[in-house]
Amino acid sequence: MEPVNLFQLAAQQSRWLAVRQSAVAGNVANANTPGYGTVDVEPFEKVLDNTAVSLSTTQVGHLRGRTTESGFSLRQDDASKSMLPSENTVVLENEMLKAGEIRRQFELNTAIVKAFHRMIMLSSKS
Repeated sequence: MEPVNLFQLAAQQSRWLAVRQSAVAGNVANANTPGYGTVDVEPFEKVLDNTAVSLSTTQVGHLRGRTTESGFSLRQDDASKSMLPSENTVVLENEMLKAGEIRRQFELNTAIVKAFHRMIMLSSKS
């Protein structure tokens, strides 16, 4: 079993955020395209459910876990939510909210990685 690597997990989330940012940018770019349907990436929680993450056992009493690997897949948003006369489902306000959420998640991801890096550097100096 492979131990959980927090830096790899943060890198995976960063890749997921980049894919989501690209999907939102595509939605905004096609806001005036007749018949275009909004797309988004499956939630990161689903990606984690399908990712190989196992606990490292350094003592006999430690717990163990198993899951499988998965990639990031785009999903079509529900077309019935906000159908415009052009049969386009892009609502720019929603896409701007998603873009802001992605930015905040990137910032949080970076802050967590920096904190773990500082912690490791401080513990190695001892």
